Amino acid sequence: MGTRKVFQGVVVSDKMDKTITVEVRNLTPHPLYGKVIRRRTKIKAHDPKNEARVGDIVRVIESRPYSKTKHFALLEIVRRAVGTEERGEK
Repeated sequence: MGTRKVFQGVVVSDKMDKTITVEVRNLTPHPLYGKVIRRRTKIKAHDPKNEARVGDIVRVIESRPYSKTKHFALLEIVRRAVGTEERGEK
């Protein structure tokens, strides 16, 4: 079995229980013309303690399927968004 994919991105939604939506951005060259294109992917990730907030930079890792669309898990919070330390629990 191979290594699991790890992505870093920004949390864009934390409204679901134990689930966050992470936007992962990457730059890739166009296959024919070579111009660098900005691409983004939204990934749903499992957050068992509901600790990530909107705006946080997080690292997610590929894992077993938790649901139909959720197959990543929160690995760590790299950097907190400004002002999220004062907020209470959901």
